[in-house]
Amino acid sequence: MLPIDVLLKLKRWNTPTIYNGWEQITKRPRTSGFNLEETRDFMPEFGPMVGYAVTVTIRPSQPAPDPDAWAKYRRYVASIPGPKIIVMQDLDKPNVIGSFWGEVSSTSHKSVGCVGTIVDGAIRDLDEMRSAGFKAIARRLCVGHAYAAPISWGEPVEVFGTQVKTGDLIHADKHGFLIIPEEDQPGILKAARFMDDNECDTVIGAGLAYKSAQTQIRDAERLGEAAAAFSKAAVAALGREGEWK
Repeated sequence: MLPIDVLLKLKRWNTPTIYNGWEQITKRPRTSGFNLEETRDFMPEFGPMVGYAVTVTIRPSQPAPDPDAWAKYRRYVASIPGPKIIVMQDLDKPNVIGSFWGEVSSTSHKSVGCVGTIVDGAIRDLDEMRSAGFKAIARRLCVGHAYAAPISWGEPVEVFGTQVKTGDLIHADKHGFLIIPEEDQPGILKAARFMDDNECDTVIGAGLAYKSAQTQIRDAERLGEAAAAFSKAAVAALGREGEWK
């Protein structure tokens, strides 16, 4: 696991910037490791979240088969070091019957080191979840919880078209999420910083380069000359100057 200071520094960059660094150092296909379906960030004002995946499945349309599932699940989540992101597959997809996430679940999960969730289903109690400081990336909102309870945990899940395993390092924000493979984690911060600096030093800097005052004055004079030509042509053709003078 990466040290907490590195995780905090990764949070300072958006997920596309982390991707730009990742694709420079990885040996994996640059078309892999991120969501293939559209996500919705319900707390974009929180900025990015970074943490290690804890995978769970739910099926709110049916009662949980194990009456002790909640107790077992809580012990499991609490046993894993943080920061953690609960990555949840809703087995009712494409239907949305109920939400596992609301005020109670978000506050209880935050108390055991979870920073947020990526759920291929719904959330509810949006204002209360925001108040708790628990970030949620989901498909939509819904009213009730139905039979939302953990069915299985610690097994690979598929969310938003991408497979996620417990222990995967995830960077996520309003753009979606990226899984950073273990072999790429030591160099990801340096690579992302370099690529951001590289863009500013070259292509972005060139595109936004400001001209000298003398050059800008001459450009303004050219605009005036062009406006005069516009008016002259309009008067000649239609008898009025038009809006540009």
